[in-house]
Amino acid sequence: MAEGACPLTPARLVGFVCAAQVFAQIAAYTWPALLPVFMSEWHLTNREAGWITGVFYAAYALSVPVLVTLTDRIDARRVSLSGVALTTLSHLGFAALADGFWSALALRALAGVGWAGTYMTGLKLLADRVDPVLMSRAVAGHAASIGIAGSISFVFAGTLGQWYGWRHAFLAGGVVTLVAWLLVFWSVPARERRAHAAAGGALFDFRPVLRNRSAMAYALGYWAHTWEMNSLRGWAVAFLAYVAATTGEKAWLAPTTVAMLMGLVGTWVSVAGNEASIRLGRQRLVGVAMTGSALCGAIIGFVGPRSYSLAALLVLVYGLLIWLDSSSLTAGAAGSADPARRGATLAVHSMSGYVGGFIGPIVIGWILDLSGGMSVKGWGLAFLHVAVIMTLGQIAFRVLAPRDLAGDRSHVRTTSPGVSRQA
Repeated sequence: MAEGACPLTPARLVGFVCAAQVFAQIAAYTWPALLPVFMSEWHLTNREAGWITGVFYAAYALSVPVLVTLTDRIDARRVSLSGVALTTLSHLGFAALADGFWSALALRALAGVGWAGTYMTGLKLLADRVDPVLMSRAVAGHAASIGIAGSISFVFAGTLGQWYGWRHAFLAGGVVTLVAWLLVFWSVPARERRAHAAAGGALFDFRPVLRNRSAMAYALGYWAHTWEMNSLRGWAVAFLAYVAATTGEKAWLAPTTVAMLMGLVGTWVSVAGNEASIRLGRQRLVGVAMTGSALCGAIIGFVGPRSYSLAALLVLVYGLLIWLDSSSLTAGAAGSADPARRGATLAVHSMSGYVGGFIGPIVIGWILDLSGGMSVKGWGLAFLHVAVIMTLGQIAFRVLAPRDLAGDRSHVRTTSPGVSRQA
C-alpha cells in the first residue's frame, strides 16, 4: 500500500517507521567497526582515518538543512525514500569501488547525504502525525530503533568482515538497507501537504528558528552531545584494540562486541532518560548527563589503558552517560518548535549536532598523530578534549535556559492553565 494506502493509526505508523530505521541503520557503522582492518590494509594515518569517519557527519550536516527543511513543504515520505536510496547506493558502491583514502572518503560522504534524508525525515514523519503530548515518547521510540540497529551494526559488520571480508560486509549492508526502502514505500501512505505550510514564510529562512531560544538551547546541547558521541563511537573499537595489543590481555569480549553493548546500553538509557525528563524536568536531566559524561571523558583515556577489562567497562559507562540525554535533547527541540517550522527546526538541530559529530572524530585522530601515535598520553588528551567540549555545551545550555515540554510534569507544575510559555 503505497500512494493509496489506508491511513495508519499512530501506533502502527510509529512501528513501521521505527522498523524501517532499523534496516536503514544496520550498516551505518561498518566503517568504524572495521577501522583497524582498513588502517592496516590501506596504511592510513590516524588523521586520515579520522577524516573518513568524520566526512560522513560533514556531508550530513551540509545536507540536512536542505533535505529536512523541504519536509515543511513536501511529504517527508518522499524525502525519506530518496535518502534511503542514496544510503543503499553508498554501501553497494563501497563494496564494489573503495580501494583507498579518496574513494572511501567520497563514498562515506554519499552515505552521509543519504542519512541526512533518512534520520530526521523519519522523525518528521512522526512529529507531523503524533499528538504533542505523546511526541516525546514517539521521538524516544524512534531514537531507540536507530540506537539498537546502530549497536548491532558493529557486530553485523565485524562478523561478516571476519568471515567473508569487508567488501561483503558492505554488500550485505546495502541489501539490508534496500529492505528499509521497500518497507517505507509499501507501508507508509503518502500524505497531502498541510494547509498551513504555504503560509510559513520563506522555506529556507532560518531566522525564526534561530530566535527560538528554547530550540537553540537544545540544538547547542546536541552539538556537544554529538561531538562526544561520534568521537567515542568512531574510535571505541580502535581504542580497545590498542589496549588489548599493549596489555597483552585476552579480549574476553571483542572490541566490536563491546561497541555493540555500548550502543544497546545507550539506547536503553536514552529512552529511560527521556522518561526521567518527563517526570523530573528536561533541564535537570540534561545537566546531570552532561556533567557525568564530561567527568568520564576526562579520565577514560588516561586510566583505561591499564587493562582491557577496565577499558571495556569505562567505554560502557561512558556510553551510558553520553546517551542519557540523547532523546531528551531531540524531543526538546521538536517540542519547542513552531509546528509550521518543525522541519526547519529539526534541520538546524540536526545540523548543529552533526557539525560537532564531524569535527570530533577528526580532532581525535589529529591529537593522536600530534602525540606521536596511539599511547596513553595520546588517548588521554584525545578524550580530554571531548570533556572540554561537553563543558562548553553545558554552559550554553544553561545560559539559554530551555523550557520543558507539554507532558513534562515540571511543565505542568510551572505553567498555569490556559497560559502558554513562549520559547
